[in-house]
Amino acid sequence: MAATARGAGRDAGTGLRGLGRVLADVVADAAPRIPIRDASALRSHHPGRADDEIADALIRNAARTTATFGAGVGALAAVEFVAPPAYLAAPVQLAAETVAVAAVEIKLVAELHELYGQPAAGSSGQRGSAYLMSWMRQRALDPSAGAAGLSAVLGHAAKRELRTVLVRRMGRSISTLAPFLAGAVAGGVVNRRATRGLGEKVAAELRGRRQPALPR
Repeated sequence: MAATARGAGRDAGTGLRGLGRVLADVVADAAPRIPIRDASALRSHHPGRADDEIADALIRNAARTTATFGAGVGALAAVEFVAPPAYLAAPVQLAAETVAVAAVEIKLVAELHELYGQPAAGSSGQRGSAYLMSWMRQRALDPSAGAAGLSAVLGHAAKRELRTVLVRRMGRSISTLAPFLAGAVAGGVVNRRATRGLGEKVAAELRGRRQPALPR
């Protein structure tokens, strides 16, 4: 996935919009193939923890991972000011980082749904598309939607929405890594906050739908 993004960065001669179009295709194609653990696997990997504790761990680990990606791009941006050739690699690195962060966050969103017993319905392709849409819209899945129509969920309008999200993410990285903020710390902080915010929002929505325990 990231290797494809690096190739897109090299070939994107039409600016962020053109690069966003290519990245949207990469992310849409890869989303159904992201490995997702079901609730049983997640609980076995976190023995003795309650579901809410597991969710917190998933969010924390995902935020730590995307922070690492952001720190790498931030360090590259800082080098730009003393080594101009590094700037030539920036679009490639930003493309790869954007796709890598998307993959981590889509996996986080999917595993939170699995953990709380509200997985997407349908085939693996439909489920991948559903989790991608959840990530794009920064919301938990609509439990009433079911699998109907998910095979076409990434039509023209959805692809355009995905392209907008990815371009906005790249633009956020570029603006945050402006000269007065450039550096590994800034890049890491931005990604960590964004991933944590996404995870906490989706987890809160899923928790709010849980049925209250019956009195004994």
